[in-house]
Amino acid sequence: MMHVGTADLASAVSNAGGLGIITALIFPTPAALRDEIRRCRTLTPNPFAVNITLLPAMVPPDYGAYAQAVIDEGVRIVETAGNSPGPVIAQLKKAGVTVLHKCTTIRHAESAVKLGVDFLSIDGFECAGHVGESDITNFILLSRARQQLKVPFIASGGFADGWGLAAALVLGACGINMGTRFMCTVEAPVHQRIKEEIVKAQETDTTLLLRRWRNTSRLYKNKVALEALKIEQESTTGEFSEIAPLVSGKRGKEVFVNGLDHRPGHRPHPRHPHMRRAGQPHRARGRECHQGAPLPHQVRLQALDDIYYTEPCMHVCV
Repeated sequence: MMHVGTADLASAVSNAGGLGIITALIFPTPAALRDEIRRCRTLTPNPFAVNITLLPAMVPPDYGAYAQAVIDEGVRIVETAGNSPGPVIAQLKKAGVTVLHKCTTIRHAESAVKLGVDFLSIDGFECAGHVGESDITNFILLSRARQQLKVPFIASGGFADGWGLAAALVLGACGINMGTRFMCTVEAPVHQRIKEEIVKAQETDTTLLLRRWRNTSRLYKNKVALEALKIEQESTTGEFSEIAPLVSGKRGKEVFVNGLDHRPGHRPHPRHPHMRRAGQPHRARGRECHQGAPLPHQVRLQALDDIYYTEPCMHVCV
């Protein structure tokens, strides 16, 4: 949840009965993460977790230092994801931390179990962000997880409501992992315009980027993402430096804060008058519409009786 997984959102989820997660690497230093963990404790008496994602980066962070900050602050649950998590998992397990690891294939899930993780997040091809390289959708992936895995698992990718939760439970998962859906709550530090665009988006409004470098990511299909995709497809050198300025993510926080958009002809529409804070009860979902789109989104996180867990989110290329 880049730029979104703060104490405000994590505590709201935990207060509502889910497991909220702070995203470690949105904080510039381990010390800043410590401060956010302490702030989260002032906002909720309930358990919450921290996510540490290990992925290729232009300037790799000190993952061990972030893990140590989590340990020192007494957080008991950590979600890991990405490449070569062994050292961080070992560090966390030695300190008695419960570790959840996110995987996009059964092979990687089994490797994580051998590393000692306690449970798994099985991430289908539908997910936002890093989708892996195997393109296996949840219907197949969760069925295989049920058949093969010896530890509990939750389902990730494409889940947004109780219908999705019910489907995941039937397929053998213990719960679901949601992120993009929570970007549209009042507690999410995201500009109103971005929230409206997410609600208005259709299932065809994402694209895959960085496959050429085996770091495939599902992104919102805006002007910058399409420009980057064109470079990826047409480059004769295959040099990552050609696309790096478009995918570095340096302007991501600015977009979430200021609501900038990079689609030709985009005209932001006004805040819908019936947007709810996340603790107010749902009204009939089909009755609240904006330009024809249902708005079961701007709700305060009061009772997560159809949601267990949050983490991945819609990535925006800026």
